[in-house]
Amino acid sequence: MEAKGVKVGDRFMSTRKVPRECTVVDIHTTTNLAGEVVKVEFKAVHEFMGQQISEMVCAVTVLRNKI
Repeated sequence: MEAKGVKVGDRFMSTRKVPRECTVVDIHTTTNLAGEVVKVEFKAVHEFMGQQISEMVCAVTVLRNKI
């Protein structure tokens, strides 16, 4: 599945003080009652101390920092 040029499995570096390699694992779309897509967000995960941490990011973050 692809939305706004980002697809599941894309890897990118996070935009934090300590950048980490993240992977897009899901695409969340929000629609209104008319069925129009209002918002698209991407669920990304990275590993920290043996645990998977997830965060919601926008398409620009993924496209700007794609590996």
